[in-house]
Amino acid sequence: MLLQILDTLAVEEPIIEETVQETSINLWEMAQYGGWIMIILAILLAAACYIFIARLVVIKQATREDKSFMDRIRDYIHDGKIDSALNLCKQTDTPSAHMIEKGITRIGRPMNDVQVAIENVGNLEVGRLEKGLVIMATIAGGAPMLGFLGTVLGMVQTFYNMAQTSGGVIEMSALSTGMYQAMVTTIGGLIVGILAMFAYNYLVARIDRVVRLLESRTLEFMDLLNEPA
Repeated sequence: MLLQILDTLAVEEPIIEETVQETSINLWEMAQYGGWIMIILAILLAAACYIFIARLVVIKQATREDKSFMDRIRDYIHDGKIDSALNLCKQTDTPSAHMIEKGITRIGRPMNDVQVAIENVGNLEVGRLEKGLVIMATIAGGAPMLGFLGTVLGMVQTFYNMAQTSGGVIEMSALSTGMYQAMVTTIGGLIVGILAMFAYNYLVARIDRVVRLLESRTLEFMDLLNEPA
């Protein structure tokens, strides 16, 4: 009996265990599942990066100023060298220099007129620094909404594929496209929105520093005009 059992086991085929091969997906393949919305999100990301770099360069140039600038302006004005003070302002291409240049051209008029002229130039300079920030804020708020739109479209596609199945048998392959689009666009929209939001807040903080610098230069110049000769 024992020999019969051993012979039976010998002729039986060995059991082959099926192994599940793990697969991975890269970012490019993942983005392709998002459809046309991912193209829009990519354009928005590129626009946000361009605005951020461009504004950062302009803001850095606006804060680059010679520490002896106001001292030289004071010396020129006290010595009556108005033309030299104007030439110095033209050579120093910064927002504060543009403000001081406008104030120098108004010397001799009432102090209120001088201050208003300086503040008007300051407002124009700040507006130039803030160019593009509205677009950046729009991207920060609109990118997640586009991602959610892709999620809704993906779910609609999923339910449509479910409705097209016959016999009540639903295959996962028929649902994968819509589900991938739903998840990928959400991730893409959140990534673009978060990056744009942080970039926007960083630029606003840097511009606030420039505004405080311009206010300080305005006060210095007005005090300079009020100093006794």
